[in-house]
Amino acid sequence: METQWIAELPHAATDKRPRKRPRLAWDVPPPIPPPMVPLTLYCGMEAAQMATMNQHLQSFYYGGVPRYGSPPWRGDDKDGHYIFGIGENLTPRYRILNKMGEGTFGQVLECWDLENKEPVAIKIVRSLQKYREAAMIEIDVLQRLAKADRSGTRCVQIRNWFDYRNHICIVFEKLGPSLYDFLRRNSYRSFPIDLVRELAGQLLESVAFMHDLRLIHTDLKPENILLVSSEYVKVPDHKFLSRSAKDGSLFKNLPKSSAIKLIDFGSTTFEHQDHSYVVSTRHYRAPEVILGLGWNYPCDMWSVGCILVELCSVSSFSLII
Repeated sequence: METQWIAELPHAATDKRPRKRPRLAWDVPPPIPPPMVPLTLYCGMEAAQMATMNQHLQSFYYGGVPRYGSPPWRGDDKDGHYIFGIGENLTPRYRILNKMGEGTFGQVLECWDLENKEPVAIKIVRSLQKYREAAMIEIDVLQRLAKADRSGTRCVQIRNWFDYRNHICIVFEKLGPSLYDFLRRNSYRSFPIDLVRELAGQLLESVAFMHDLRLIHTDLKPENILLVSSEYVKVPDHKFLSRSAKDGSLFKNLPKSSAIKLIDFGSTTFEHQDHSYVVSTRHYRAPEVILGLGWNYPCDMWSVGCILVELCSVSSFSLII
């Protein structure tokens, strides 16, 4: 009663303060559903109108929980990953459709944006403090890139971000598979040299764009380069014409579109920041990083060279007859 009495006092100074929206407003306990309206409560309302109101309320609530509300609160796994279920909601806005991938940072889920009616990819960062801090740095980088890249053709575009149950969630546009995933599903067969040239031109342009903004990616690899489209075509593979046609080895897949975008800016470093001792995934790590001589923009260029050689080369997997 005391709290209610204080709240009812007129405080002119307090009322002028800006109101902040609750940070996790979608996680507050669900409101008690309004009681069904008896048909005889108001004489002025028709019975049909009462029935329509009751039907609407019953369709919105199931056992006291809003239909589009978040699932019941559950703990994370032992590594701090968010535990989810297909078909559940990630806040009332995003419906979980599928799991796209997982890494040391957390998980990437394919979701349906109920507000914009489009598929999106949501990166759910682990609930550990160091990963949360890294996620906030990545958000800053993504916003800088989006502001500078008005065409949105070089780097993945951030749609939104929010803090959900102690997990930083970053909403991205939905793109196709990574170059690594495409190679793996294609039995690690190399790309034609003309396609590699097109990919190289876009990759170099994107890296130069980042360097102009005084940003160093530091983790360029096929896993962090995504095709914009998932569509592909089957073409004859002339290197394996001697094989039997029964195993389908006479054909390989090629992407319909060569358009690519860079992703994963969690390790991106500003030029003026202190540079950590070791960067880049081992297979794409520049010699100056390995030798501990200090690194800068050229470490990205070394990674680009390693990627292009890999795309052109025939893996040992595809040499098995």
